[in-house]
Amino acid sequence: MAGLGREGGTARAEIVRALVENSGGRVETLYYAFGEYDLYVIGELPDYVTAAALGIAVRAAGGVEASVVPLIAPEEIDAATQMPVTYQPPGR
Repeated sequence: MAGLGREGGTARAEIVRALVENSGGRVETLYYAFGEYDLYVIGELPDYVTAAALGIAVRAAGGVEASVVPLIAPEEIDAATQMPVTYQPPGR
Protein backbone atom coordinates (compact mmCIF):
# COMPACT_ATOMS: atom_id res chain seq x y z
CA MET A 1 0.00 0.00 0.00
CA ALA A 2 2.85 2.39 0.72
CA GLY A 3 4.20 1.87 -2.80
CA LEU A 4 0.75 2.36 -4.26
CA GLY A 5 0.35 5.63 -2.36
CA ARG A 6 3.76 6.91 -3.50
CA GLU A 7 3.76 5.72 -7.11
CA GLY A 8 0.09 5.48 -8.05
CA GLY A 9 -1.97 2.67 -9.54
CA THR A 10 -0.55 2.69 -13.07
CA ALA A 11 3.07 2.48 -11.95
CA ARG A 12 2.33 -0.38 -9.54
CA ALA A 13 0.34 -2.20 -12.23
CA GLU A 14 3.34 -1.99 -14.57
CA ILE A 15 5.51 -3.60 -11.89
CA VAL A 16 3.04 -6.50 -11.68
CA ARG A 17 2.91 -6.80 -15.48
CA ALA A 18 6.71 -6.86 -15.70
CA LEU A 19 6.92 -9.52 -12.99
CA VAL A 20 4.46 -11.76 -14.82
CA GLU A 21 5.87 -11.16 -18.31
CA ASN A 22 9.48 -11.66 -17.18
CA SER A 23 8.39 -15.07 -15.93
CA GLY A 24 7.02 -16.06 -19.32
CA GLY A 25 3.43 -15.15 -18.50
CA ARG A 26 0.84 -12.71 -19.74
CA VAL A 27 -1.49 -10.34 -17.87
CA GLU A 28 -4.92 -10.25 -19.46
CA THR A 29 -6.44 -7.72 -17.08
CA LEU A 30 -5.64 -6.04 -13.76
CA TYR A 31 -8.01 -4.18 -11.46
CA TYR A 32 -7.84 -2.58 -8.03
CA ALA A 33 -10.84 -3.18 -5.77
CA PHE A 34 -12.47 -2.45 -2.44
CA GLY A 35 -13.02 -5.34 -0.08
CA GLU A 36 -11.13 -8.41 1.07
CA TYR A 37 -8.63 -8.20 -1.78
CA ASP A 38 -7.12 -4.98 -3.12
CA LEU A 39 -5.87 -6.25 -6.46
CA TYR A 40 -7.17 -8.75 -9.00
CA VAL A 41 -4.95 -9.99 -11.81
CA ILE A 42 -6.20 -12.33 -14.51
CA GLY A 43 -3.55 -13.79 -16.73
CA GLU A 44 -1.56 -16.83 -17.66
CA LEU A 45 1.66 -18.29 -16.34
CA PRO A 46 3.59 -21.15 -17.91
CA ASP A 47 2.81 -23.56 -15.04
CA TYR A 48 2.08 -23.91 -11.34
CA VAL A 49 5.77 -23.98 -10.44
CA THR A 50 6.15 -20.48 -11.92
CA ALA A 51 3.09 -19.31 -9.98
CA ALA A 52 4.60 -20.68 -6.76
CA ALA A 53 7.98 -19.05 -7.50
CA LEU A 54 6.36 -15.64 -8.02
CA GLY A 55 4.34 -15.98 -4.82
CA ILE A 56 7.40 -16.98 -2.82
CA ALA A 57 9.48 -14.11 -4.22
CA VAL A 58 6.82 -11.47 -3.53
CA ARG A 59 6.12 -12.70 0.02
CA ALA A 60 9.84 -13.03 0.82
CA ALA A 61 10.36 -9.41 -0.22
CA GLY A 62 7.64 -8.32 2.22
CA GLY A 63 5.07 -7.91 -0.52
CA VAL A 64 1.37 -8.55 -0.50
CA GLU A 65 -0.37 -11.72 0.52
CA ALA A 66 -1.71 -13.40 -2.60
CA SER A 67 -4.17 -16.12 -3.45
CA VAL A 68 -3.85 -18.01 -6.72
CA VAL A 69 -7.04 -19.43 -8.18
CA PRO A 70 -6.47 -21.60 -11.24
CA LEU A 71 -9.16 -21.04 -13.85
CA ILE A 72 -10.21 -24.03 -15.96
CA ALA A 73 -11.39 -23.64 -19.57
CA PRO A 74 -14.58 -25.41 -20.67
CA GLU A 75 -12.53 -27.63 -22.98
CA GLU A 76 -10.37 -28.70 -20.06
CA ILE A 77 -13.49 -29.66 -18.10
CA ASP A 78 -14.66 -31.65 -21.14
CA ALA A 79 -11.36 -33.54 -21.09
CA ALA A 80 -11.65 -34.12 -17.34
CA THR A 81 -15.14 -35.61 -17.68
CA GLN A 82 -13.80 -38.10 -20.24
CA MET A 83 -10.84 -39.18 -18.08
CA PRO A 84 -11.36 -42.64 -16.57
CA VAL A 85 -11.34 -42.42 -12.77
CA THR A 86 -11.86 -45.28 -10.33
CA TYR A 87 -13.37 -44.10 -7.07
CA GLN A 88 -15.23 -45.89 -4.29
CA PRO A 89 -17.10 -43.63 -1.89
CA PRO A 90 -16.46 -44.24 1.82
CA GLY A 91 -18.77 -46.77 3.45
CA ARG A 92 -19.70 -48.68 0.30
